[in-house]
Amino acid sequence: MQFLLHEAILLKPYDMNNLLSPRFGLGVALAALATILTGCATPVPQAMPPSAIPQRFSAPVPSSAQIWPDATWWKSFGDAQLTSLIEEAEKNNGDLAVASARILEAEARSRITRSALLPNVSAGGGYINGDCKGPSCAQFTNAKDYELNFSASYQLDFWGLARDNLRGAEAELKTARYAQQSVALSVASSVASQYLNVLALRSRLTIANENIAAINGILDLIKLRVKAGSVSHLDLASEQAQVEAVEARLPQLEIAERQAVYALAVLLGRTPEGFDVKDAKLDSVNPPQVAPGVPSALLFRRPDIAAAEAQLVAAHANVDAARAAFLPQISLTGSGGFISAAVHTLLRSSQFGYDYGANLLEAIFDGGKLRGEKHLAEATEREYIARYRTAVYNAFADVDTALIEVANTATQQDHLEREVAAAREAFQISQLQYRQGVADLLTVLQAQQTLFSAEDQLIQALLANRQASVALFAALGGGWLDVGTKQQALSHY
Repeated sequence: MQFLLHEAILLKPYDMNNLLSPRFGLGVALAALATILTGCATPVPQAMPPSAIPQRFSAPVPSSAQIWPDATWWKSFGDAQLTSLIEEAEKNNGDLAVASARILEAEARSRITRSALLPNVSAGGGYINGDCKGPSCAQFTNAKDYELNFSASYQLDFWGLARDNLRGAEAELKTARYAQQSVALSVASSVASQYLNVLALRSRLTIANENIAAINGILDLIKLRVKAGSVSHLDLASEQAQVEAVEARLPQLEIAERQAVYALAVLLGRTPEGFDVKDAKLDSVNPPQVAPGVPSALLFRRPDIAAAEAQLVAAHANVDAARAAFLPQISLTGSGGFISAAVHTLLRSSQFGYDYGANLLEAIFDGGKLRGEKHLAEATEREYIARYRTAVYNAFADVDTALIEVANTATQQDHLEREVAAAREAFQISQLQYRQGVADLLTVLQAQQTLFSAEDQLIQALLANRQASVALFAALGGGWLDVGTKQQALSHY
């Protein structure tokens, strides 16, 4: 509204006498002024229409689970070491330190921007000692003077330009704070996921070593039978090949385990050297079930969505500021001071002088700079509208993906547990039959391979299920809640 009014005033010249006449001009001027002042801050565009928000999540949702996780959701996993690691990461993580520093930067920028709403006052003093002889003395002071002066200036924020800039800076400060909370959630979930990965790799190493021990037990039996001449060297070579195949997997598992430990150390803000994790059972880490609630509530439960919204608010404030920059800028100035040839007479009233005035500045031709800045601000606003929508859609996808992964990996885990039980029984029977000479070695090898493959897959399914639970807690915002964002969300939905 203010920009349209401004263009109307520029395009249609008015008779200043009529404009300021008591009967007509003054009333029009006051009405126009009231309209402009009320239009300084325009509403932020609605980025997500209510029709775009789904009524429910498509993935299976636990019926009797707690809705929304607690802010310290990792404690509900029942692992004291996990809690200790996340709490350490919250204090020392490098990414969190960077995010915290950005908050301080945004606070400083906000204070700098706020200063435009306040007057600028300065004071100064000086001493001049002039002495000159010759025809060029007219250019210099041939006297001793003492000075003490004060000056003040104030830019009237008549059109709301400074207030628009301040709104943008405050929105950027909110963005930095929300971004820091989003990083904190990401760090906590990364620590949990990496810790679970370490436990899983160690369990897989244990299974591989147990496999090797079982194969060596059969290998010893085969060697005795080869010496006795009851079996051929074919059985011995087959079992030795089995041992080598399993032992060949160990180096890669050991490398992956060390890499996971080192990555965890970096997340904690430590050097990898000397850092380690205490042994723990992966199946002892039991995350509780959690339900996502309604999708619309997710808009004020995720700090990254709140950050995207704050960025949109900042971009819209920049649009308002770009429009206000077209209007005339009014500034008030004043200065005063004392000047005397002697210090003891400096502060006498007869030595005091002052001046004051007002300035009106309006750009007549700037080569399209202001219009370009306005178009840039509007394009940036459109960009952040798209960014906000993408953040919301990604959040819905994150929740649905995590829900389906939790449900499906739990089903996979149940099947693998039954497979492991059956394969273990089959392996024990095949060993017994081989010792009795009823079964051949091929039957034993097949049963052995099935058992240890199933055990390895079970550990990986356990890991996928636990990490899916971590991802679900993170997708739901990790118990984060912003009251201001909540009130805005409830006003729209």
